Amino acid sequence: MSQKLTQVSVVPWKLENEDDHLIQISNQLSQQLQLQKDRQLNLLLGKKNISIKVQIAEIPPNEILLPEKMIKEFCLPLNRYKFFAKYDIEIDTLVLGPIIGLVTDFHMKGEEEPHFRSIHAFCEELHQGIIKNGGFFYVFSFDQFPLLGFYMENGKWTPSELPLPDVIYNRVHSRRLERENSFQAFRNRLEQYNIPIFNDRFLSKWEVYEQLIQEELLHSYIPETKIFSKENLAEFLMKYKTVFIKPIHGSQGRNIIKLIKEEENYHLQASLSAASNKIIKINDSEDLYEQIKTIQGNRIYIIQQGISLLKFENCTLDFRALCHKNRKNTWEVTSLVARISHKDEFVSNIARGGTVMNPLQALMTGMKKNRAQEIIARMKELSIEMSSMVSHYSPGITGELGIDIGVTPEGNLWLIEVNSKPSKKFEDGPGKIRPSAKAILQFSTKLAFDTTSEKEDARK
Repeated sequence: MSQKLTQVSVVPWKLENEDDHLIQISNQLSQQLQLQKDRQLNLLLGKKNISIKVQIAEIPPNEILLPEKMIKEFCLPLNRYKFFAKYDIEIDTLVLGPIIGLVTDFHMKGEEEPHFRSIHAFCEELHQGIIKNGGFFYVFSFDQFPLLGFYMENGKWTPSELPLPDVIYNRVHSRRLERENSFQAFRNRLEQYNIPIFNDRFLSKWEVYEQLIQEELLHSYIPETKIFSKENLAEFLMKYKTVFIKPIHGSQGRNIIKLIKEEENYHLQASLSAASNKIIKINDSEDLYEQIKTIQGNRIYIIQQGISLLKFENCTLDFRALCHKNRKNTWEVTSLVARISHKDEFVSNIARGGTVMNPLQALMTGMKKNRAQEIIARMKELSIEMSSMVSHYSPGITGELGIDIGVTPEGNLWLIEVNSKPSKKFEDGPGKIRPSAKAILQFSTKLAFDTTSEKEDARK
């Protein structure tokens, strides 16, 4: 952030003359923010800009008394708030924030409280984090923006018209929805309001491969990959005993095909459903191709070199590194877990029955502690390097990525997948604000205050 932020408490103030746009601050806070006494300036919160007069008063050092009517003008519920503040001399404006919006898709029945599906608990975690950190957080559906959002009050998600956010975190669940005209219209409105959105869309597996393969130093970590075709299938089965065939827009380990070649037979296994997750033996290469095409349908698939990786008690084992941009705009690993597949699955995804455990413990089942620690350090370095490459080449703002890595028995690392909307169902367990939530709030705060000089009053 270009300027140090000051944490302040905003306290509702009942003015006798409600038309007075007067705020009170302490002399100490006015000096800290470099505000001159008894003068007119602008107060910016979200996208609302109100002309105010600053009055010095004998009040606690970091408090700002804001008239109740003004709080309502900012479309905020009438509560006490903790915010960050800075005075932007270029636009003569006292800026409070951040207002952080999370966009997703969810359904409601009548007057029932909304449920945000797989990220519901994570939304509560972000709310608790911003209460401690400073700011205001709410959740909304893109098709109701900007008229309706949900903020947490007294343990419930409450509907209201709320301030336009300073920054938006995209957690829409569906690639299909992101391609619809209604979502594109929502994105156009954000551009009009000059609201940054990060992780603004799902990434495809082929897109990520093309980005990473441009860096020569990463070549040894990336399995050979091509767009699936009959010719590429024949080529890969000549070169590799095992290959994987994956939808470029797939997620949660669904619709992946694993092929193993044994002499003249092919063993096919597909992660379609629990009922169909069985191994099919096929003798003829033409029959094999037709079987794959039946599973593929109209979707575009990639074909990928299979790697012999470490297992855990004969189950698939890989590692998920959660990576986030920090307040300095550099990448860091906020979480690393080992993922172990269900005994009947060949993918480790939690959505398909996988479990998580400590990565050091998982590795130490097959190697000594020092070696395992060295591999974990290398995994973190590789995850940061790959996150930097993907964010560099991807359009828009990328602030969060999940990097899935496999480890061979020899200790070599291989990329499995990069996920632009990683699962929030695991990490360090419930009941506390996890590093990933803290990182998202910090990055959101940075984005919010880095763009304040460009803001305009979008609700005049």
